[in-house]
Amino acid sequence: MKEIDIYDFDKTLLPYDSGSKFALFCFLRYPWCIPLAPVIGLVGVPAALGLIKWGAFKKVCFSFMAFIPREKAVKAFWDRHEKDIYPWFKSRLREAVVISASPDFLLKEIQKRVDFEHLICSVHNDRTGAIIGKNCAKDEKVRRFKKEFGEGDVKVIDVYSDSLENDRPIFALATNKCFHIVDGERREFLYSEKFSR
Repeated sequence: MKEIDIYDFDKTLLPYDSGSKFALFCFLRYPWCIPLAPVIGLVGVPAALGLIKWGAFKKVCFSFMAFIPREKAVKAFWDRHEKDIYPWFKSRLREAVVISASPDFLLKEIQKRVDFEHLICSVHNDRTGAIIGKNCAKDEKVRRFKKEFGEGDVKVIDVYSDSLENDRPIFALATNKCFHIVDGERREFLYSEKFSR
């Protein structure tokens, strides 16, 4: 049986939310997208307040992708920010499964650069930037993980995430240790110490 570790991405393998940082990068690099910012903001406020689901917000938050050279923008973004990936991730001991709510068009490029084995993330329309299907967060992360790997085909050893609340479902998969990431620092704990099964 193959042994693997699971990692969240944003604020876990780098110190910020990559999707938000990429959006800001694009608005500065492609200023003709700026008129879309108020529309995105209008949908973002109720999403942040929990009045609408994040999936609904993500149908519009990357709408600027229709007006920029996608591949060129993503490569330029990671040319600048690849260095922000925490060094400890590059010296990992086992195969890595990165599971993230961030968009596939953004994370596929960094997967190639940092060379991690498996990526499960939110799928977006290449042309419009709109999310396709469910946002890859919370319980959806576990559902997609099981769909990808089946039952009993792999053994999850350690799990890493910045969010104890949102990633409790994937922390529950760890058979060895859990790591809460705080400002890049790995704080080890056992699932049974923080949560009841």
